[in-house]
Amino acid sequence: MQIFRTVPDIRIDFGGTDRFDQLVAGLCAGKRICMVTDKGVRGLGLMDAAVSSLQGAGYEVLIIDAVVADPPEGVVLDAAKSAKEFQADLIVGFGGGSPMDTAKVIAHLAASPQPLSELYGVGLAKGPRLPLLLVPTTAGTGSEVTNIAILTTGETEKQGIVADVLYADRVLLDASLTLGLPKLTTAATGIDAMVHAIEAYTSLPQKNPISDTLALSALSKLTGAIERVCQDGNDVEARTDMLIGSMLAGQAFANAPCAAVHALAYPLGGFFHIPHGLSNALVLTEVMEYNLPKAEKYYAEIAAHLSLGQSGSALIDEMHRIKQVTDVPQTLSSVDIPASAIPMMAKDAMTKTRLLINNPRKMTYDATVKIYEAIA
Repeated sequence: MQIFRTVPDIRIDFGGTDRFDQLVAGLCAGKRICMVTDKGVRGLGLMDAAVSSLQGAGYEVLIIDAVVADPPEGVVLDAAKSAKEFQADLIVGFGGGSPMDTAKVIAHLAASPQPLSELYGVGLAKGPRLPLLLVPTTAGTGSEVTNIAILTTGETEKQGIVADVLYADRVLLDASLTLGLPKLTTAATGIDAMVHAIEAYTSLPQKNPISDTLALSALSKLTGAIERVCQDGNDVEARTDMLIGSMLAGQAFANAPCAAVHALAYPLGGFFHIPHGLSNALVLTEVMEYNLPKAEKYYAEIAAHLSLGQSGSALIDEMHRIKQVTDVPQTLSSVDIPASAIPMMAKDAMTKTRLLINNPRKMTYDATVKIYEAIA
């Protein structure tokens, strides 16, 4: 049996943030809204219109802007405590993947007696949660439509919470929020979204026809827009296509989970705090080369859909080309990761069994080392 789930209410509205009071209508009975973000998003003023709209309509707003990349448990627990003390009626995640992932967990912790330690894994988060609205400000993570939250436990370890209770009640895609994104952020997050689609299409244990269709549609949007938006950050049509493509890829991998690209990317973020999208971009093509003997059929189908040719190598060549023309870093040394860290990162990557079991070719420690060495 194949099952596909996603967020029930997705709204695409350029400038919709200005009408935030209308967006939250029907999501909660009360007037107390907790908005979860990071200091960067708040400092750029991206939330100002939303907050003004809510306050003008009589809502009380608590802004939690303590979220950082790869959010640690302490930050999440403190934020959940604040939301609970505020007696929030609605949680809003506003930002990139980290604020949205944090908002998902806060919505659960603020309404459920389950401790955070019991949530890690697949299907273990149960019970009630507060109403949840997610608003992405980057086109990459797709977190707004997934049932996944990734947190940092201890010093560097990343763990995932995967449960249907984490699906948001409503999502706003407002491309106006992405117009000011720097080129590197735009490129890295865009490639991240493409990784989601490619890995969903080759996620053999849970591969399904709906995720396949969404993944191909996502890649059509993303490959057509990523170069345009890197050349002109104010291209509204391209920005919108990127945001929709990221969302489609998110729906795909929420149901056909990611694999070895993500497993090998996580140590880069955990140990060296490399942004998630850039970490994926760094390891992507080398992992695809490794997977090619087992994934040729699926890569070739994607290549044909994108009119790139009839072979899996054509897709890998295209991803190499996109990395080059968008100027993302392509070596570990370019992001200050020393070659001496490779054994440590490889050992950590091999613990990501939740991801590795989805890979079309079995990943080994030796293969992981060689992949890191190839991009050193």
